[in-house]
Amino acid sequence: MKKLNVKLVEGFTEHGTPSLKYYAFDWDDNIMVMPTKIMVLDENGNEVAMSTEDFAEHRVNLGKKPFEYKGHTIVGMDPTTAFRNFRTDGDDQFKVDVFKAKKGPVWNDFVEAINNGSIFSIITARGHSPQTLRDAVYNMIVMNFDGIDRKQLVKNLKKFRTFMDMENKSDKQLINDYLDMCKFYPVSHGASVEANPEEAKVEAMKEFVSYVKQLSEELHQQARIKNLVMNRFLPTIGFSDDDLRNVELMKKKFEKEPDNILQTYLTKGGVKKKY
Repeated sequence: MKKLNVKLVEGFTEHGTPSLKYYAFDWDDNIMVMPTKIMVLDENGNEVAMSTEDFAEHRVNLGKKPFEYKGHTIVGMDPTTAFRNFRTDGDDQFKVDVFKAKKGPVWNDFVEAINNGSIFSIITARGHSPQTLRDAVYNMIVMNFDGIDRKQLVKNLKKFRTFMDMENKSDKQLINDYLDMCKFYPVSHGASVEANPEEAKVEAMKEFVSYVKQLSEELHQQARIKNLVMNRFLPTIGFSDDDLRNVELMKKKFEKEPDNILQTYLTKGGVKKKY
């Protein structure tokens, strides 16, 4: 009998064995601190621009009790217009703003995921089209944006195709196929749940968890064919979000599952902490 080779962990070893580490990211104030503003209303009916970070802090009071914000007394918002910059009307601007934004607390994790060719999902309260999110990430990859290394990504994608006994493709095709495997969930797209996205994010995560388990099983089947053993028999998904309510509900919904593979991280205040 051929000797089984025990393999490892992150990315690929020199033997070409892939990791079972997956990622799920909120976008705003997590991957990036975007310049996009939410429009809330003061007591005189005037629009006041509010950052996503401030909105995460104040949204529990919106429409319930007035509060002071940047010299205005905020009384609520018009849900039909408050998030107009976060919906499909703002698709083109989003793809511009990603190159103006500051880096968020998990930017390095995002870069790591891409450079390793790891499967990730974006689970955001934004309402852009999924294609818009995908296009923005593609643009960052081809431009080698701020730590993202297109050549390293392609190298790892080629290793993956070798491991899976798949024919090779051009670099552009490899990147596009990779992004087709990643998942983009702008949960307010067609639903307008920006103000309270917790449940929609949980539903997106349920779909991603099922998808990841399917992918990892395919990898294990291929490993068995090649007489290789990977030392992570269960995949793991690291989910990060800056909004405590999102992280609390996500943890609550998944932690009691007997085969839970989700690890949750809170990035409120710009610091990543396991939750």
